[in-house]
Amino acid sequence: DEQTVAEIMRRRFSPSVLTNRCWEGFYFAGHEIKITEGTDCYGAFVWPSALVLSHFLETNAKQYSLVDKSVIEIGAGTGLVSIVASLLGAHVTATDLPELLGNLQYNVLKNTTTKCKHQPQIKELSWGVDLEKNFPKSLCQFDYIMAADVVYYHPFLEELLLTFDHLCQDNTVILWAMRFRLDKDNRFIGRFQELFDLEVICNFPSLNITLYKAMRRGKKMM
Repeated sequence: DEQTVAEIMRRRFSPSVLTNRCWEGFYFAGHEIKITEGTDCYGAFVWPSALVLSHFLETNAKQYSLVDKSVIEIGAGTGLVSIVASLLGAHVTATDLPELLGNLQYNVLKNTTTKCKHQPQIKELSWGVDLEKNFPKSLCQFDYIMAADVVYYHPFLEELLLTFDHLCQDNTVILWAMRFRLDKDNRFIGRFQELFDLEVICNFPSLNITLYKAMRRGKKMM
């Protein structure tokens, strides 16, 4: 845990000169990634779970090849995971609430333009809202659903579960990095397992983060 966490955190760097724009830098997928952050909401920061998932994608690129794969990230926030997946060759759709899309699009375009095989898309997705209208189930042919730190102190856990269920096909793999904070986080895991087979990929006790892989119940894990 300590050695891997240290390696993950070494991928982060801060600006050497202070400016009026708040940003952090990261090294993933052979690129220097600069992420603009905000101070006004939870989704405007890069949280450790995003680093854990990004590091996993990079260091397991052979087993979980993203080249030409269709990927959707829910709760993309500042966009780090979506950027890394794009740099690794995926067709990426990065989603979040409407008030976060401006900064998300800025970060994604700044760090992927002319660098990726497939230019990522940015779409609004409010969990549980107009899912069939905005993401018709017949067109949701995603190879991977990715999520980092989407379970925290908010009242939309049932809507989050509905969103996972709607986007996930029989062959879709969910890669989900979760930081445990509250007892209800464990209850959500229980609800999640009613629909999905869940496997722990790795634990990081010092960060209270667990990285999971999931598929629909009864479907063969990769």
